[in-house]
Amino acid sequence: MIRFGKLFSVSLLLVSLVWMSCAPKNALRKEVPEGVFQVENPDYSVSPYTGLTRAHWKDAALYLLEGAFCYIEELDDPMRFPKQPGKSYPQDGSYNVTENLEGLCRTLFMAAPLLKEDPELVINGIQVGEYYRHQMKMLLDPDGPMFIKHMSQPGWISQILVEFGALAISMSVAPEVLWEPFDQETKDALAALMISYGNGPTVGSNWRFFNIFVLSFYQERGYDIDEPLMVEYIEKSLDQYRGEGWYNDSPAYDFYSMWSFQMYGKLWSELYGERHYPEYASAFQANFSDLSDNYPYLFDEDGEMIMWGRSMAYRMAAAVPFPLMGWDVDEDINYGWMRRIASSTLLQFMQHPEFLQDSVPTLGFYGAFEPAVQIYSCRASVYWMGKLFMGLLVPEDSPFWTATENNGAWDNAFEADQVYNKFQPGSEILITNYPNIGASEVRSWCHERVADDWQKFRSTENYNRLAYNTEFHWQADGANGEVAMNYLFLNDKQEWEAFRLYDFQKFEKGIYYRDVVLETNEEWAMNLADIPLPNGILRVDRQLSPQTVQMRLGHYALPDLGHGIEVSSREVKGHSVTILDNGSHQLAMVPLLGWGQTEVVSAEGLHPISEKSKVLVVTGTYEPETNSNPIYATLMLWKKSGESWSDEELLPVEGFTFSDNFEEIVIEKSNNETVIVDFGK
Repeated sequence: MIRFGKLFSVSLLLVSLVWMSCAPKNALRKEVPEGVFQVENPDYSVSPYTGLTRAHWKDAALYLLEGAFCYIEELDDPMRFPKQPGKSYPQDGSYNVTENLEGLCRTLFMAAPLLKEDPELVINGIQVGEYYRHQMKMLLDPDGPMFIKHMSQPGWISQILVEFGALAISMSVAPEVLWEPFDQETKDALAALMISYGNGPTVGSNWRFFNIFVLSFYQERGYDIDEPLMVEYIEKSLDQYRGEGWYNDSPAYDFYSMWSFQMYGKLWSELYGERHYPEYASAFQANFSDLSDNYPYLFDEDGEMIMWGRSMAYRMAAAVPFPLMGWDVDEDINYGWMRRIASSTLLQFMQHPEFLQDSVPTLGFYGAFEPAVQIYSCRASVYWMGKLFMGLLVPEDSPFWTATENNGAWDNAFEADQVYNKFQPGSEILITNYPNIGASEVRSWCHERVADDWQKFRSTENYNRLAYNTEFHWQADGANGEVAMNYLFLNDKQEWEAFRLYDFQKFEKGIYYRDVVLETNEEWAMNLADIPLPNGILRVDRQLSPQTVQMRLGHYALPDLGHGIEVSSREVKGHSVTILDNGSHQLAMVPLLGWGQTEVVSAEGLHPISEKSKVLVVTGTYEPETNSNPIYATLMLWKKSGESWSDEELLPVEGFTFSDNFEEIVIEKSNNETVIVDFGK
């Protein structure tokens, strides 16, 4: 199966890239195949890159909602969908109340903004507002399939709290459709049910906002709530802020820890906080204003997002902070760039041929991809992505909607043959931009043991890669030593084990330093130094293991896009270079120090883009008794297909000089620059 890549395709789809005469420089527009979301009457005057306007965003929300309503024939039908095979729930294949609740509350993220503007909206012969009100009343029917019991005190934490928080957001957005039509008896019963969860316990993460939204909605409507508890949750949410726009989601950083906290804080401030808790609203607003300095740089030159972190099935929701910037008028924000990113991220998925299956988004990144799925997800969980459409709450005359699309820093700040790093001290996140291929890359937190990771996602490839890149989606590890952008060690069980217990040390003079140990043997340790280059990464890593270890280091992986992957090699000044080319990109691996040989490893079923893939892996055995030099240096390079490599590009390093204890390494580059790697604390 081919899960087609982003800017190119195989002949099966006959997709071509065409220049448009009115397009700005570098604005390639692609034709899209039938059967995916089509942009009708694109407006290339205001949106020269995507053609999307606010009206097209509404079309996209309606398109997703129409797919969901394919499964609704009458008002009693729960919003539930075919299960995707794999680890998602329900494992027994039987529908359950929580799954039904997810379908109800999450599809409302698309419906609520549309209902706010068109309360009489009809889809598949069903009046949408009436359907959701009917389903909400069914939550109160003890004999129906949607019935939810009150939380008993002191209560227990469950997915129901999450969905009631989501429901409260949509009710806050369109109360005239989703609340006011109820009679007083129904209102009181819904309030009692939802408040029983809002007044209860929560998880010390972004979950606190679910309590906050439930309690805020009903507090404003005169119901008794536990206000001290709500204030406690607000204050604890603010305490999770780490600066530069990033919140810590106990304990992780990822897309979700950025966009969820920022969206919830901004929405709550606009809908409730500014009126009732102005001091807290001001704090959330200040945190929100910080994100514009770095978050846009996580998205690539085409405005598309990295595959990184858990809950990738939420996809384009990662772009929701950008339209919410439109509630404010800030002359320092490039609103045209913000909309370019948000609209491009929307199209990144909506126009991918494997995004939908059975009219419903898959659990995965583009198509279904089991390694990226979490056990807490069901098929309806994907509609969390609908939070992007909260951007429709921003007025039509906002600069977010009226500014002309542009490519921001990619056009006005970045230069070819350069590399740009943005480091966030509070979160210790490094964002790197590579103008030569238009890619963005991120390095971030991972320190989670498999033994402690009962949900089996924080210790996985979702987090434990050395880096994540927009052009090269992460590949899952294989049992036979297949690895991409990480180390593997042959552990005492004779199994290949990946690094995951990283500790950030410093970012200094363009070098990102981490220490890392192997979970099953913490004596097997390394100092890691990542040096981003204009065409890739120079790794200079120091082995600290007191015992003999067998190890493997993988480059990014390339998917087979239908034409095969070409392998070539050459010698440059005594160094062996191996190059892969899949017709879109080239990847080159150059072992400089320590490594034995380079392998071309084929994989099946491990890559999110295609069934078949290849990755370059260097292998080596470190024997502390005989290895006088513990430094392992590697060039991991890339180019677009069709571009030639010069010797200087393949070998930008002339030589190394070491201190006695190998704590300091002086690197002589071919351009006469000197780089010093210093593993000292």
